[in-house]
Amino acid sequence: MKKSLFLAVMVMMSTVVMAQSVTREPSPSPLNVSAHDPNVFTGIDGPYEKHHIASKKYIPYVHVREADVMWSKTIWRIIDLREKINFPLYYPTRPLDGRRSLMQVIYDAVKRGDLTAYDATETDEFARKAQIEVIEKNLGGGETEIYDEESGSQKTVKGEVKLDQVQRFLLKEVWWFDRKYGRMDVRIIGLCPIRESSEVNEAGEARYKAELTFWVYYPELRPFLSEQEVYNTRNDAQRQSFDDLMAQRKFASYIYRESNVYNNRAIVEYTTALDANLESRRIHNEIFVKEHDMWEY
Repeated sequence: MKKSLFLAVMVMMSTVVMAQSVTREPSPSPLNVSAHDPNVFTGIDGPYEKHHIASKKYIPYVHVREADVMWSKTIWRIIDLREKINFPLYYPTRPLDGRRSLMQVIYDAVKRGDLTAYDATETDEFARKAQIEVIEKNLGGGETEIYDEESGSQKTVKGEVKLDQVQRFLLKEVWWFDRKYGRMDVRIIGLCPIRESSEVNEAGEARYKAELTFWVYYPELRPFLSEQEVYNTRNDAQRQSFDDLMAQRKFASYIYRESNVYNNRAIVEYTTALDANLESRRIHNEIFVKEHDMWEY
């Protein structure tokens, strides 16, 4: 009896000591401003500080043995950011509330020199590194000659990059059947922003123009995507990163090209209009059927 009473007293004393040792940090005030600059807001825009996405690390890819790959096919897709399901990839067009668009994340990493960009080609995506001057020119930020009325001469003006004109992405991926796991798998290899603009010729006619800007190697891009949150239309407290969104295939796209013997020609090079759409669906269905045919019942 005395022993049990002694243990009860010790537990109560340890609980009191632990309770006294725990200090509760005061909640940050939303009106907390810097003493050096009262015009700078340094508080938290909300009831809590967000750490989940900002400190999140991406999950490395699982090693794939060449001997385990029974079948593979390289596919190029077009992600149209004007489709409603792809809006989280396009907006905001300028940084807002801690969010950035997919294009903004890529451009910022390339400009800092943390991410390697490659020249924009359709045949050999990662052959030669692209210079930042060429990238900015492809994005509408090149140098132009204008007439200065004050000096009466021509002067060079550098334009601002137009990231909002990137309304489509060309995506390169590889599908393969892994016999070790008995399933079809896919891995994104590269991304290429497509800038769309219109130019007016001398006759006053508007001409639509779409051009590839540069390629980025997707596995090298993943660390930057994993640290940037994506807007969730249903719940602001349950946002995910760009890396999660791409891995879960939460985007709409259509097949633009598949690996083929004809210099990897695109679908639009041998068919158009509705037939091109049907050809894209045929290739997609062929991959689905291939996985089914790999099984024996």
